[in-house]
Amino acid sequence: MKAFLDIQKRNAVLKTMARLLQKERKAISDANAIDIETYVGEDIAMRDRLKVDDDKIAGMVRSLQELASQEDPLGKERFKFTHENGMRVSNKTAPFGTVMIIYESRPDVTIEAAGIAFKSGNKILLKGGKESLNSNLVLLKLWHDALGEHGASFDWVTYLQFNRKETQAFLEHPTEKIDLIVPRGGERLIAFVKEHATCPVIVSGRGNNFVYVDHEADLQIAMDIIKNAKTTKISACNALDKVIIASDLPEKQQFIRQLTQELKKYGVKIFVDDHIKGLEGTTPIANEEIWYEEFLDYKIVLGLVDGVEAAIAKINKYSGGHSASIVTKNSKTASYFMNGVDCAAVYHNVSTRFTDGGQFGLGGELAISTDKLHQRGPIGLQHLVTNKWYVEGTGQIRP
Repeated sequence: MKAFLDIQKRNAVLKTMARLLQKERKAISDANAIDIETYVGEDIAMRDRLKVDDDKIAGMVRSLQELASQEDPLGKERFKFTHENGMRVSNKTAPFGTVMIIYESRPDVTIEAAGIAFKSGNKILLKGGKESLNSNLVLLKLWHDALGEHGASFDWVTYLQFNRKETQAFLEHPTEKIDLIVPRGGERLIAFVKEHATCPVIVSGRGNNFVYVDHEADLQIAMDIIKNAKTTKISACNALDKVIIASDLPEKQQFIRQLTQELKKYGVKIFVDDHIKGLEGTTPIANEEIWYEEFLDYKIVLGLVDGVEAAIAKINKYSGGHSASIVTKNSKTASYFMNGVDCAAVYHNVSTRFTDGGQFGLGGELAISTDKLHQRGPIGLQHLVTNKWYVEGTGQIRP
């Protein structure tokens, strides 16, 4: 296996992958149907992520085509300097080396996340969940067909068919050098990887996102944003879980009643704090721990806060650091909120569902990181790089 594939070959492989995905739609769908039929869990988010339909295949194709059209992220000069002794010093982007992606359920990760890692010049190790094995093996074959068509080694994309015990052993004592691990899944998977990995881990995907309805909110905008963020895709990490409402909101009771009625049309179970309890069709929260939970389900918590300061404090205490939105007509209040909230993405009068690499103009994402190093939020092609220093001279030595 060559240590480096030039950009022409990387792009050619990606374009071929896009073509093969379109050609092999039936094989992918048939394999996915087996995974769906044999899935025995009751996790509706997991089942939703597992499904590969025509729209998902089309999304995979688009992501590969967009990747192939983007500039090479490698070799970009970020800094240069000429030393007084004549040495030329520069810093350029470089691949990590080997990126391991551990994920649950989502076969599209086998294409989209792996595609970003591949375009960034990295070797990829994929460890998917047993629930999506049939889908993943078909997609792996397409990777190998595309690589083989352009004379590249199959080792650029490897699938690790490990059970949990074997995965733990590999994380603790890898049989090859791993430079970065990206877990894509629930909190238990992330905790498992962080506990056993011996290399850097990018924490990805935990949501528990908040919307704050300010006392100067446009209530129709608030209603539309909350319904969109909660109900359009409950399995997404950018979905909404918590709504906090200013206690001095005009027509507060009417708004809350209307909001609960609208959410119940979608089958959302509504929990409320002590300030709202007693509202028909809602469930009082049992304790404060629920504020920490990411639901990935048709559940939501409504509560009251005494203004923007209290809203910021509550979000910073309980949220997953993913996304938070304020609904208000007051731009100064919005700016104060957005600067004060410690999340990867902050919004003003916008649904949290936009926290996504494609929606942010990145052409896709490897993951959505809630870490602050080395990149926060959606990690796109240009972010999945490290750097290297280049120093050129004519025999200089340091005195």
